[in-house]
Amino acid sequence: MDTPGLSGSDRRHLRSLAHALDPVVQIGAAGVTPGVIAALDRALSDHELVKVRIARERDERREIAEALGEATRSAVAGLIGHIAVLYRPAREPERRRIELPSQRSRRSRRD
Repeated sequence: MDTPGLSGSDRRHLRSLAHALDPVVQIGAAGVTPGVIAALDRALSDHELVKVRIARERDERREIAEALGEATRSAVAGLIGHIAVLYRPAREPERRRIELPSQRSRRSRRD
């Protein structure tokens, strides 16, 4: 599965859904480790949309968020302060719980 491409409206929608979520993974002094990647991969498989707390300096956060996205084949939907929002749709279409605005518009054009 490739990294999902997100439009601006998709990102906005995902950030609004993530607002009520608590971070499930935290990146500390050790940085991005195989254990962190495994935990994030598991969380994305279970929830599709997760928040990650990145306790690092400001200039490092974007790089870390992008590295996490690459390692887990997910998209960074947003980065606000110390919190990154990552999204990866479930592999099986019947398990997908989040419908993106771009998917709705594609489906309505086909009908």
